Amino acid sequence: MRVLSVWWRAPLSGSEGLAEYLGVDGFRRGWVAAWIDDQSNQEFDYSQSLSRLLLMPHKRAMIDMPIGLKISGHRICDISARELVGTTVFVGARRNLWEFPDQASANQYYWRHEGPGMGISCQLWNIRDKIKEVDDFITPDRQASIGEAHPELIFRKLGHQHRLARKKSELGRHQRVRLLADRGFVKLSKWLEQRYGTGIGRDDLIDACACAVAARDSTARLGGDEIDTRGLRMEINY
Repeated sequence: MRVLSVWWRAPLSGSEGLAEYLGVDGFRRGWVAAWIDDQSNQEFDYSQSLSRLLLMPHKRAMIDMPIGLKISGHRICDISARELVGTTVFVGARRNLWEFPDQASANQYYWRHEGPGMGISCQLWNIRDKIKEVDDFITPDRQASIGEAHPELIFRKLGHQHRLARKKSELGRHQRVRLLADRGFVKLSKWLEQRYGTGIGRDDLIDACACAVAARDSTARLGGDEIDTRGLRMEINY
């Protein structure tokens, strides 16, 4: 088994301009990105810095993180996505999320001002810093080529609406890797072995590849009619 040093990056073939379509997902140490072009050349990379990855040349990028945040309530695109793929969609990302010292304080505020059922999950609270990093980077101009995607919506589409096994199960991962190989990511199985020592989870790398496929192929979206106070569209591409 090859052990990789922390913040190792896979060597790109030729130059950093190789990537045409970029998919990005967060993991506990930073961000992982996968690229693919129209000839199915492909690489992956990772960094503590989201901007380092997203500022590399690309035609289109997709990231598994909310873009466009409400002041209160739930985004329509999140509600619609939950109806299709369930609780893998975290609802309730709001622009004041960083004002609270802990999740309990946030939920007490949301329950008091918005009503029962309007709190946030532990999963959403735990990615709040990454949501902020995306929000700090993205602008309406950048949103022209950088969009939000959700991997389970992408896999639902790639699987022709058939329900896949749970993503954490061995069968579920095998199904997702196979669907991505069919769309050109034939190196993914090898990459899953190369990631050891980086902190990148198997699901993180798989989801980044799914987002790259959406960056290349997606023509469908949920939402898009809601605009936040910064002028960002709230939509999920798949």
